[in-house]
Amino acid sequence: MSCSSLLPSVERFSRRRWVVGAGALALAGLAPLTQANTSRQPLSVRGYTLQPRGEGQMRFFGLSVYTARLWVSDGFDPARHAAVPLALELAYARNFTGRDIAQRSLQEMKRQVPIDQALEAKWTSNLATVLPDVKPGDRLLGVHQPQTGALFLQGERVLGTVDDPLFSELFFGIWLSAATSEPALRAALVAKA
Repeated sequence: MSCSSLLPSVERFSRRRWVVGAGALALAGLAPLTQANTSRQPLSVRGYTLQPRGEGQMRFFGLSVYTARLWVSDGFDPARHAAVPLALELAYARNFTGRDIAQRSLQEMKRQVPIDQALEAKWTSNLATVLPDVKPGDRLLGVHQPQTGALFLQGERVLGTVDDPLFSELFFGIWLSAATSEPALRAALVAKA
């Protein structure tokens, strides 16, 4: 079987298994590749001025899934990521549905703490409503607002919010918590450039 004939089945597997997003991902054993942060410009969003922190790329079987970039405010401490405002941008290299991104995000959030079924269903629905389907080249930005929740944008367009501080802490914990399934990507994101 040629490599080109394997690509469609890898793509189908990727869609089912690797749903990322303003959401989340990671299967054990995948090695994200670190890249230099190419944008050194501060990010201004919702009254926050955030500085670029780190960047990393998620790959699956050598195929790029997305590139993640982190911006943080003064006082950022990776061990207490939810204490200050921050933003995470995902630049996608694959097609994913918003529903799949939402479901995978919740799986990753449950790695950090147990989440009861009712709350899981509510948050999955919230995310599925907020997150669009994505294709290669699409960029989504999530903004953690301490004590408030999460804001999601695509370019200048506000996609929506999830007004729950616990949700926001766990959602961004997909990448920033010590319990992340992708510690190498976490290290790349929180490393000072």
